[in-house]
Formats: sequence, C-alpha cells, structure tokens
Amino acid sequence: MASSKKNDTKSYGAVADSKVVAPTEQGREVDKKLDQHLNYEFGGPWGVTAMMTGFPMLMYYLWICLQFYDGHIVYPSSLDDVKPFLLRMWGHVRDDATPTPYAFAIYSTFFFYQLLLAFIIPGYKQEGLPVPSLNYKTLIYNCNALGCFYTTIVTVAWLHFSDTFRLTEVIDHFGEIMSVAMIYGFAVSFGMYFITVLRGEQIRMSGNFAYDVFMGAALNPRIGSVDLKMWAEVRIPWVILWMISLAGASKQYDEYGYVTANMWFMVLATFLYLNACCKGEECIPQTWDMFHEKWGFMVIFWNFAGVPFTYCYSIIYMATHDPAKYEFSTLGYVALYATLLTAYYIFDTSMSQKSRFRMQMQGTYKFRWTFPQLPWGTISNPKYIQTAHGNRLLIDGWWKYARKPNYAADLVQSLSWAIVIWNASPIPYFYPVFFVTVLVHRCGRDFERCAIKYGKDWEEYCKVVPYRFIPYVY
Repeated sequence: MASSKKNDTKSYGAVADSKVVAPTEQGREVDKKLDQHLNYEFGGPWGVTAMMTGFPMLMYYLWICLQFYDGHIVYPSSLDDVKPFLLRMWGHVRDDATPTPYAFAIYSTFFFYQLLLAFIIPGYKQEGLPVPSLNYKTLIYNCNALGCFYTTIVTVAWLHFSDTFRLTEVIDHFGEIMSVAMIYGFAVSFGMYFITVLRGEQIRMSGNFAYDVFMGAALNPRIGSVDLKMWAEVRIPWVILWMISLAGASKQYDEYGYVTANMWFMVLATFLYLNACCKGEECIPQTWDMFHEKWGFMVIFWNFAGVPFTYCYSIIYMATHDPAKYEFSTLGYVALYATLLTAYYIFDTSMSQKSRFRMQMQGTYKFRWTFPQLPWGTISNPKYIQTAHGNRLLIDGWWKYARKPNYAADLVQSLSWAIVIWNASPIPYFYPVFFVTVLVHRCGRDFERCAIKYGKDWEEYCKVVPYRFIPYVY
C-alpha cells in the first residue's frame, strides 16, 4: 500500500510545478521504433485498395439514392435485375455527375483561391510539437485560417448577391462538382506520393505501392509558408461543407420564400464546426494528425471529397424536398438546438484543453483571443501522469472522464446532423454510422501506439481514466 502511494506521488503532478519536458533516452528509443512501418492497418494492401475503389462508388450510390429515389435505399429486386440496376446507376453517373468544364471551374477556382489566401493573409505563428521523424525539430505554422475564412465569407457574399455566381449552382451541379472533387483527391494523392519518393523524403514505407499511396509518403509537405496537410484539413472540407449549407438555404429561399429551421440548424452546425477549426487553428499542430499521420490518400481524398460531399446529405435532402416531410414541433427544435450547442461546447473546450496542455508542457502556450473563447477552454495547473517516456498524460478537465471526450461530443454532433430530418431518409445517417466506425478504429490505432510508447504508465493511465470516449459506457 505504501509502495502504491509513493508511486502516485511520483507520477502525478501539475504543470505549474514543473519544467518544460522532453523525451527521455528511453522515450527516444521507443519513438524510433514507432517511426517505422510495424504492421499493416486497414486490412493491408487488399483492404486499402478496396477502400480506394469502393468509397467513391459508395459516394455515387448514396447520392443517387438521395437525389433520384426520394432518399430511399434502392437495390436489385432479383438476380435478373442486377444488370439493369447497375446500368441505371451508371446512367445517373454518366448523365448527372460527369465532371464538366463548368464543374472543374467551380471547384478549381475555390481550391486555388483558398491556397492563395493561405499565402497572403497574415496569421498567428504557432510552434508545433517536436517531430520524432525530424530528430525532434519543431515546425512553425502560419495560423491564418480565421482571416481566410472571413475573407471567403465576404467573397462568397459578393459573388452570390451580385449574381456573379449564385450559391444555388452548387446544389444544381452537385454531382458534377463531387466528381471533380474525387479527381482532385486521386490526383493529389498519387502526385504527392511520386513527388515525395522522387525527392527521397518518404518515411515509414511498407514497400507495397497501394498501401503506401493510401497511408502516404510525406509527413510535413509544404509550399513556402503553407503546410499543405494543415491547410487541407480545414480550408477545403469544412469551408465547402459550410458553403453547401448556405447553398441549401438559398435553394429553399428561392423555392419557398423562406428557410426552414432545420436548414438553419445545418447552417449553424457547419458554421460552428468550421469556426472552431479556424479560431483554434493554433491547436491543430499539437495533434497526432500533424506530427505523426502521413499525408496520403486516406487523408487527402477524405478532405477534398469525402467530408464535404458525404456529411452534407441532410442538406441536399432538405434543398430538394418538401419541408413538410421533416418538420419538428417547437419542443423538438429546442431539444435539437440544445443538443447541438451542448455537444459543440464539449467538443470545442475538450480539444482546446488537450492542445493547450501540450503547449503548456512544451512551454509554448500563449493566449490567443479569437471569438468565441469558451469557459473552461484552458485548465489552470492541470493534473497529469508523468511517464518514463518523458511525456505527460492529461487527467484533468474533460479528460478525466474519458480518454477521448472530444470523440463523444463529435459523435453527438454528427448524429444531430442526421436527426435534423428525422426519418425522412436513412441516407444522412451514413455520417454518424460511418463516423462511429472511424472513431472506434482510430481509438484502437491510437491506444495500441500509446501502449507501446508508454508501457506501464499507459496501464496506470487506463486505470485512472477507464473509459475510451463515452464516459460510463465505452
């Protein structure tokens, strides 16, 4: 008993009582092991090949069901109907999702405009975490997403209200633009792979072409001051998704003369998510996505096409269907909005707590005021477990209730995005169902890595924080 107490005294602490930490020699040896290709994930080469070919087909299928079959799941009625069914599906893709020059112009203009803004808009300089792959070098990130976002709002408003480019065009040409987004996803993924290999900058390679394209070859690809991985994570998917919500609202207004409370919900929900990413962009360099995850098809295609063109299904449904099919009672709307705002608060503050804790650990934390700064976004003297690796594991704030509390909040938000049309169509429920699968798998990947990295300290941490991401449930 006395031994246990002594260990607790040694392992637990508060940031204010200690110096900036760095990996120990033992920690560096573990990091060196983790910075190699250890085993195949996602089912290996066959699994990732199936995902690279199957997911675009699934995107087309779900969009066709939503757009042309009143949101119902359609399938062949018999074996004899399989061929005619496939021909009908192909006909919809051919006739309504061909990547036209007009669609290329829309997506490309947006894409390169966001890249231009990333270069020219002033930003907040944030130092990232030490990167083991770069011998613990820290990179400086130009966090200007918020300025780029506000500039985009002004630009889009001028284009829409001047009739230069009305947002409803996004809804009217959704299939075509989605196809272009997929082309960009494939082109950048393969292009980035070949460029990285030709420059000899590849890391953690398996030796299998398909698998390495999927996982990526580059860790921190940059063009000048723009970190492409961080730029693509925020500036492309969430800005497009928010614009799709505005396009849906514009479509409703043109059709009915008003915008439903359900559609306003999606405008608010996508705005909150995008604004959270932009206002807290300095927190992103502290995440696993930046200092460990490579920039491959898994991330690139998802940012360029997957997120904006699958998370929007409730918006597309509402933009093309009678509001009577999904209207709520007043109490229903109150519950829906309250759920969103509560989940958003937990999501925002939990992400902020963890990232700012890491900055406190590193000695790089400086308060950056952006709107809105929510209460409890930063923990004063947070409690932690000191590991033999040298890192510290946060056990305070939201993080004393679960190892991934942000995942639980994120999942509730995704579910609310589907519930907004209730049972009018099952298609929007793809987002939360897919998302919970991703979160469970990501937890497994992350925790397996942490178990290797921290050893017995991870076992102690799991005793202190037993739940993965849903407190008292999972």
